[in-house]
Amino acid sequence: MRMIPFALSIGLLACCTMQTFQAPVLAVESKPSQFTRRIPMTQLAKRSEIPVEQRWKLEDLFPNQKAWDQEYQATKELLKKVDAYQSKLQDAATIKACFALEDEISVHTERLYVYANMKHHEDTAEAEFQALSEKSKKLSVEANESLSFIVPEILSLADDQLNALIVNPDLSLYKHTLEEMKRQKAHVLSKAEEALLAQVGNLAQAPGTIFGMLNNADMKFPKVKNEHGEEIELTQGRYIQFLESKDRDVRKNAFEAMYATYAKQKNTIGAILNANITKNVFYARAKKYPSVLEMSLYGDNISKDVYTNLIDTIHESLPLMQRYTKLRKKLLKVDELHMYDLFAPLVDEFKMDITYDEAKNMVLESLKPLGESYLKVLKQGFNDGWVDIYENEGKRSGAYSWGAFGTHPYVLLNHKDNLNSMFTLAHEMGHAMHSYLSDSNQPYREAQYTIFLAEVASTLNEALLMDYMLKKTTEPKAKMFLLTYYADQFRTTVFRQTMFAEFEKITHEKAEVGESLTPQELSSIYYNLNKQYFGNEMVVDKDIEVEWARIPHFYNSFYVYKYATGFSAATSFAKQIISEGQPAVDRYLGFLQSGGSDYSINILKKAGVDMSSPEPIKQAMSVFKELIEQMEQLNA
Repeated sequence: MRMIPFALSIGLLACCTMQTFQAPVLAVESKPSQFTRRIPMTQLAKRSEIPVEQRWKLEDLFPNQKAWDQEYQATKELLKKVDAYQSKLQDAATIKACFALEDEISVHTERLYVYANMKHHEDTAEAEFQALSEKSKKLSVEANESLSFIVPEILSLADDQLNALIVNPDLSLYKHTLEEMKRQKAHVLSKAEEALLAQVGNLAQAPGTIFGMLNNADMKFPKVKNEHGEEIELTQGRYIQFLESKDRDVRKNAFEAMYATYAKQKNTIGAILNANITKNVFYARAKKYPSVLEMSLYGDNISKDVYTNLIDTIHESLPLMQRYTKLRKKLLKVDELHMYDLFAPLVDEFKMDITYDEAKNMVLESLKPLGESYLKVLKQGFNDGWVDIYENEGKRSGAYSWGAFGTHPYVLLNHKDNLNSMFTLAHEMGHAMHSYLSDSNQPYREAQYTIFLAEVASTLNEALLMDYMLKKTTEPKAKMFLLTYYADQFRTTVFRQTMFAEFEKITHEKAEVGESLTPQELSSIYYNLNKQYFGNEMVVDKDIEVEWARIPHFYNSFYVYKYATGFSAATSFAKQIISEGQPAVDRYLGFLQSGGSDYSINILKKAGVDMSSPEPIKQAMSVFKELIEQMEQLNA
């Protein structure tokens, strides 16, 4: 995903981490791929040692540094033309010319920024591209500042003038832009008030910044013994590895050590979270929104019903979650299932080696239901330098899809020859295909899709890949492994994220009516939600009550629900494609081609997924039920 064109929100990447749930039982032995050369696993290659066929082709953006420098200078010259439009945006001709200039600046700035940062990501230690990244960032800030007058100046027009502009045929290309401006107008304050709010922007970021420093830099955890009796320092990154241990004592000790550490800081973190909630309430009231929740949903034009439907439907589906935990208890052969058992492996360890070429071919096979035109572009992506495949010294970690309008998208991987990497490949190519089809069918302003839609295409690819693998796999242990892998994605991405969303709703509603949120109250709310979600089949350990203190998403308020809605929408699409065939495929491809040409809810509805109703979530739950039934049959 690229920057948002209108606001020049630079640096928005599509999906940097693919799986919420990391497969716990995978033992990987690397095999050589069909490429000409692979660096041994024990030694990280330098960037210069990576064969060209394993790298992305950034020269499709800029053939060389000279071309980048020339476009940079040309963009600086374009910025000088912006001032001519200040205080003159009152007629259609002038506004059209200003929008056209804004688009031209945005396209160039985007290309410059994306190239510079992807070069930096190839080797983050390379000073030349560190400097280029910073240079592109400064240009982006300069462009934002230069163009910032456009929205408030147009919104200062009288309503009848704005309405006339919206229906003016000369501005048809910008109709959605103007409609969105009008929709936001009720919450735009006077220039003086908006200036004052802008000045406190840095203060508004303080709770998240302080929590990040405490959580990532200052929080120190004790040592925990691993399966071999070695004392290893517990860290945020190692915590999940401890919870995936086959040794229950290791899991229990890590769990207790993690939350004992947070419990010691609960008063401080409680004050930080309170400050963030108080900030949200202040902004909602200042901007004349009925509530923080409605303010948070307003940007994507999402109804409050979408949020409450998610919570209500998941509440109705909690017996399924509790049925899954009962099955997990049975498979682990324990008298009581505890919170620290949720990531324990359910299948004896076995090897599953999948080279990049094998992964690529399996992804292509699994996505055949999407049709030849989709596969043709996907093959082009695999063969024509869209993907940067393997890890090298200094390369950015994780995975993402990114790009700039007018050029094909790119995918960064750090591929390991295993199952998780294959799903990462399917996921990121889903993002890439969404961007490609959106860019190919929409003008610049309409091509950028929202975050609400971003995870649908990527997760749909995963769902079709999983369906293909489950149908292809006959060996019981392998099938059980895949079923567990998929079921835990439902648990973590739908149920867990919805529980987070409900916690945010409850805490903000209490703050809005003046109730205090002490650390004890926050812990009580969180503990009771865990009891409600997991039910009687689970021992909800008291330690979990302080987990709210370690969730960074709570400082990006009312965001986590999008994981659950995106996963549900994708699962609904997959179910329709598998059962209906071509009509559903046509609707889905229409969705990919729509970009941001309409509001997110409308785009999904046209494609056959109505997120304003509970139906897509119910369809996702029906898939979850089928997974549980298959697991039960295999273990009858």
